[in-house]
Amino acid sequence: MSRPVTDGIDLTEEQREFVALARDFAEKEIRPRSRAVDEADTEAPLDLWEKAAEIGLTSYMLPAEYGGGGVTDLVTQCLVQEELCYGDIGIANFLTSSAFFAEPVLHLGSEDQKKRWISMLTDGVPPVTSVAVTEPGVGSDSASLQTRAVRDGDSYVLSGQKTWISNAPLSKYFVVFATIDPTLRSRGVTAFLVERDREGVTVGAPMKKYGQRGTLNAEVFLEEVRVPVENRLGEEGQGFYGLMGTFDASRILIGAGATGLSRAALDATITYAQERTQFGKPIIEHQAVAFRIADMAARTDVSHLVTMRAARLFDAGKSTPEISAVAKLTASENTTWVCDAALMTHGGWGYSREYFPEKWLRDAKLEEIEEGTSDIQRLIISRSVGKPGVGR
Repeated sequence: MSRPVTDGIDLTEEQREFVALARDFAEKEIRPRSRAVDEADTEAPLDLWEKAAEIGLTSYMLPAEYGGGGVTDLVTQCLVQEELCYGDIGIANFLTSSAFFAEPVLHLGSEDQKKRWISMLTDGVPPVTSVAVTEPGVGSDSASLQTRAVRDGDSYVLSGQKTWISNAPLSKYFVVFATIDPTLRSRGVTAFLVERDREGVTVGAPMKKYGQRGTLNAEVFLEEVRVPVENRLGEEGQGFYGLMGTFDASRILIGAGATGLSRAALDATITYAQERTQFGKPIIEHQAVAFRIADMAARTDVSHLVTMRAARLFDAGKSTPEISAVAKLTASENTTWVCDAALMTHGGWGYSREYFPEKWLRDAKLEEIEEGTSDIQRLIISRSVGKPGVGR
């Protein structure tokens, strides 16, 4: 297995232990299940969820004061995510999804809300959770949400439809982003904690997907769902701020996951090219193949380095949406290229489900789409080219 460089970072012993734990789990637990989970299509590996919870991989990134592992720095989280996604990116994203739910709670929640909603993610086998943002007519433009939140005394009544919600078929709790007034756009977006068993909450069947089938997605329907005021995160209109703060971190983690996938494809390709013989010699000795693998290695290394740069800046409090966008754009488009190159190097076998490249290429494409497409990342970057840290 390839080992990522760390861009001159001196890891602590604790960091090394977490990275080694993730690497071991990816090798022994995740990769052996990867193909079966993909073939099953809409069956989440809940047994792996339980195993990961037992050793702290579902909660290591949550604050220690709420029972988590206390590894809140993004550098370590990225290194761990790389290792887990080396095993299988869809399964890895499922296993670490508690962090995505926790982020808006940590950004916007009161101390009582943090104690209640974060602590449940760190106790034994945690419940599966979701963040509900995307709507049928609203993708990357999160300011234009149509799901309504109407104040009614000591409650809010939520009505609307969400789609492509990760973990929804399994989730017990949701952070739902709605608007108190669509005409206010970002200034109307407000976040709410919603229990699945509340009257009016309905979850659709798992969607059949192209790739990353280890994480289930579904629609969520909200039909006059009444939630108490104490389930609101922050004040009215603060939800967009919390969402953007969540994306700044999660887009860097997407970069790390995409890098892990690239490493998997690179390693498998090197092994195959050393073993496969054509025209009397291993194909890795053919210049065209050797050059393709060199490009794969270079793109994988670039993805790692730009992601770790973004993570260091985030931890130093110097991150911006543009820097997160650079990491996501670079690593996501690189992993699609690398996985396609892996398939081409494997030839006909790469197109077969006997080998992983066809699966990895399907998995890779989502990285260019989720949490803002590549076009959105380019738009974010274009607004700041030439500023410190961007385009320099």
